[in-house]
Amino acid sequence: SHFAFEFYTLSEKAMDYRILFMDEDQDRMYVGCKDHVLSMDINNITQGTLKLFWPASNTKIEECQMAGKDPTHGCGNFLRVIQPYNRTHLFICGSGAYSPVCAYVNRGRRPEVTHIKKPNPSALWFGSEKVFHIASRAESGKGRCSFSPRVNTVSVMLNQELFSGMYIDFMGTDAAIFRSLTNRNAVRTDQHNSKWLSEPVFIDAHLIPDGSDPNDAKLYFFFRERLTDNSGNTKNIHTMVARVCPNDTGGQRSLVNKWTTFLKARMVCSVLEEDGTETHFDELDIKSYILDATFSQTFLYILAVNSVFKGSAVCVYNMADILTVFNGPFAHREGPNFQWVAFQGRIPYPRPGTCPGGAFTPHIQSTKELPDDVVMFMRNHPLMFNPVYPVSRRPMLVRTHAEYKYTSIAVDQVTAADGHYQVLFLGTDKGTVQKVVVLPTNRSLGEDLILEELEVFKNQAAITNLRISSKKQQLYVSSEHGVSQVSLHRCHAYGSACADCCLARDPYCAWDGMSCSRFYPTGKRRSRRQDIMYGNPLTQCRGFNLKAYRNAVEMSQYGIRNNTTFLECLPKSPQASVRWLIQRDNDRRKEVKLSDRVVATDHGLLIRSVHSSDQGLYYCLATENGFKRTLAKIRLRVLTEAVVSALNDKQRSVWGWGLSPKALASAFSPAETLAMQQYCKERKQLQSFQGPLRGDLAKLKPLLDHSKSRNRRNH
Repeated sequence: SHFAFEFYTLSEKAMDYRILFMDEDQDRMYVGCKDHVLSMDINNITQGTLKLFWPASNTKIEECQMAGKDPTHGCGNFLRVIQPYNRTHLFICGSGAYSPVCAYVNRGRRPEVTHIKKPNPSALWFGSEKVFHIASRAESGKGRCSFSPRVNTVSVMLNQELFSGMYIDFMGTDAAIFRSLTNRNAVRTDQHNSKWLSEPVFIDAHLIPDGSDPNDAKLYFFFRERLTDNSGNTKNIHTMVARVCPNDTGGQRSLVNKWTTFLKARMVCSVLEEDGTETHFDELDIKSYILDATFSQTFLYILAVNSVFKGSAVCVYNMADILTVFNGPFAHREGPNFQWVAFQGRIPYPRPGTCPGGAFTPHIQSTKELPDDVVMFMRNHPLMFNPVYPVSRRPMLVRTHAEYKYTSIAVDQVTAADGHYQVLFLGTDKGTVQKVVVLPTNRSLGEDLILEELEVFKNQAAITNLRISSKKQQLYVSSEHGVSQVSLHRCHAYGSACADCCLARDPYCAWDGMSCSRFYPTGKRRSRRQDIMYGNPLTQCRGFNLKAYRNAVEMSQYGIRNNTTFLECLPKSPQASVRWLIQRDNDRRKEVKLSDRVVATDHGLLIRSVHSSDQGLYYCLATENGFKRTLAKIRLRVLTEAVVSALNDKQRSVWGWGLSPKALASAFSPAETLAMQQYCKERKQLQSFQGPLRGDLAKLKPLLDHSKSRNRRNH
């Protein structure tokens, strides 16, 4: 659907915008793209945006091009890390034309960067202090940001230490989870050890608590990697989750400067078919995940795709299930050609993967104090035996054989009158965002309803990031070409009728007695009508003149015989089923027979090669949840080619016509004359109407206008 939204871009060229950090406390959102860092006001991204130009050095660009890299999409400084270092500074890193660089940026405090009216200043001065500028010399980004902009970098800043998942070398062969910016020693994953990381593509990273002791909190990294199967021959793509303890400083004699708490587990997102086959969604081209602990439990939303079936799926995982897997058996095999089995031997104490100084190991203050057998076990057994399954062991949502695939996800938890609902915002590779509400059902797989599909980028650019501001009730969307901002709810789009508002089943909206408007769960107005679960206007809209919605205003439309015409009918809800009826003369209404010539589409009825028998009164009927209504009544009048050619001839002639309209009309049949008279009558009524004309009426309008102007000149 088309709608108003805010859009910001620096250039018509593709610059690969990524929303990298949102600071709702200071009302700012930080976006990285080619050679720029943007600080945006989340109230309106088109006003008060601060720009920081930070290109790669000319020397590095020349070296990059000499190495054969893409001058446009490779040899620039693509920003991939923007993290809050403290209250006044950010730490940023970019690819630096295949030579990663990092620096500190002064972002200023909140009073200094709100309500800025100057158009796109590169930096602002307040007294003697310059706000939003690079506040340090550039330093090496190796171990902090990948060399290639096409290779994902994920990062978390924790206590002024940077934890990154990226590739540490120019060739892109040495993947690592790395800790830098630290007063302690730098720590990384075991180098070139495929048991730990095997060609990973990093997706996201988050600090997640584990119990009440903050020392037990762990950093979780999400990625896909290629693992050899039990035969040792085939490498299959798997979705993985790995975790480390932030206070891990490596081993004393073994795994020196390497993680001693690194563990990983496979995450399964699959559909079990009726014939027993299992379809896996593992090839995560681009995936985001949302962490939400609003309602006491923490859930992970994983977006996965399957290129074979052209399908996308959203799987939801309970954090408790992930913890159970990490507390379960370790995977073990005797050699590369042996089967994976659960490790049956003695597990050393303290249990491998336990953080030092936590609830279970108060006597061990550092990983350097871990016994040697614990460290050796960790080196050889980083994989857990059991996979992590989603809630109900099925995806929450599946799309297969679609013309699009999902590329990003954001999730909002919404409180409605009849319970809590998850609203998914799903970005596609076609530049659209689908807004989907998930309804709980008795079946293991919940029912999902697409509330609306928003076209946020006109050029169908694939969406790279989605971020929600619950504080501002806004959604922010990025692509290669720019950043857009839209409201989470557009209740007015559901019309001015109680039934339409109820049938929309949008948990953000409710009927307030006058209009469809934003629903506030804390509001005391008892007249709010909302039914997300069932969307039944018969129970919710009693007393709001329901019968009026069963009727529609009759409109006239003209079709030209042997030409194509289109009868428009747009149900406000994607869930409505539509059927067409026709009434000829005073005959009773009959269902329109669909064929190759008469085709029902999502937007109306397409009639190819119009026949005289197609003339009549058409009814577009919508049914949803047992509620029926007439959406459109269109009286189709069919004109012959003779009428149109007469108008055409009149338009092309340089001479004025001597025939009066009555004399012209006498050349046609009574039915055609009646149609022309009706057309002329409506033509006069439409002169004061500025809206679009429908069907073939729009084709005839310029002909009449042109011929009328010629007649004035010739008489």
